[in-house]
Amino acid sequence: MKSDDKRYVWQRNDWPHWFYDHKRLAPLLAQLHLAQGYLLGRMHDLGLDLRDQATLRILTEDVLKTSEIEGETLKLDSVRSSIARKLGVDIGALAPSDRHVDGVVDMVLDATRGHNIPLTTERLFGWHAAMFPTGYSSLTKIRVGQWRDDAQGPMQVVSGPMHRQKVHYEAPPAALLDAEMGNFLNWFSMDNLSVDSQDDPVVKAGLAHLWFVTVHPFEDGNGRIARAVGDMALARAEKSAQRFYSLSAQIQREREEYYDRLEATQKGDLDVTAWLEWFLGCLLRAIQSSNETLAQVLAKARFWQHWAGMPLNDRQIKLLNKLLDGFDGKLTSSKWAAIGKCSQDTALRDITELMERGVLKKSEASGRSTSYELMPSGDQACDQT
Repeated sequence: MKSDDKRYVWQRNDWPHWFYDHKRLAPLLAQLHLAQGYLLGRMHDLGLDLRDQATLRILTEDVLKTSEIEGETLKLDSVRSSIARKLGVDIGALAPSDRHVDGVVDMVLDATRGHNIPLTTERLFGWHAAMFPTGYSSLTKIRVGQWRDDAQGPMQVVSGPMHRQKVHYEAPPAALLDAEMGNFLNWFSMDNLSVDSQDDPVVKAGLAHLWFVTVHPFEDGNGRIARAVGDMALARAEKSAQRFYSLSAQIQREREEYYDRLEATQKGDLDVTAWLEWFLGCLLRAIQSSNETLAQVLAKARFWQHWAGMPLNDRQIKLLNKLLDGFDGKLTSSKWAAIGKCSQDTALRDITELMERGVLKKSEASGRSTSYELMPSGDQACDQT
């Protein structure tokens, strides 16, 4: 790259002095704060146990989706169990501990539960080391818990086959990272974005996300850490360590536009109004979609209240909870036997009992193998003997 070819935002003379149109963002910010207030109000009206269940669902989705954005798939049971252990939420049987999953969970929880603790170089290094406990990203050895060194060439975001890769973005050289991250961390530690009283703390989350991923200080994991930093800023803005919505899940749903917006901004000037419009809109949609999570938590609570007097064995409780939490695929007797660690005959007896009591029914879309699903709440039998 020629030194006078200022293709990227960090090469501009006024970097990193971002600016944006306050008036253009004002209507969106008003909507966003209204939605935040409404959601927090609904959550605080719930009992402590239901809030914990909602938090468990949201954080599980958040950890799964922040990894999915980068093309990595984690096991739902491992993530859920790891979060339940760390939050002290009882979910019954726990999946075995996985240190890679635990590392991602530790980072996400530390960012939000410790949102008032200063963000430092050492803390970022700790997050990075937790994410890559073996020192490898897939099969590639990487520098863990330290800035990248560009020994293999400049840090680039690329796509396409090896013989004709497209370069979407090139980050600042490694030699600049100490200064770049020093600027970022100094700014992040400030209570306000600037002396301008019009600045909004939610905007800081959008800028923090963008700034971190633009500097791209690590060999791998930059996107996940940028989202954790953004969540940390949101937790500060809301003055709450509990998360009742997942921005990462919404970004995953809008993944293509997310990358397009990042690339356009990183190749643009210091006016980040368009990026912030998208980010705040994505955040608003994340908050609005959390209503579905709240509905699922309340539905689960009503289900167990309805069937409180019915005798159930441990296998039945475990499998019903899996259905209530959103079972992946179709529940067949063979899957019941595998998950419940019992014989096929025992699984069928479990299922038959629940069908006779009006808890389960055969799925109409069973296909070759018979599968089962929860009876709609309005059709559930009242006999709990």
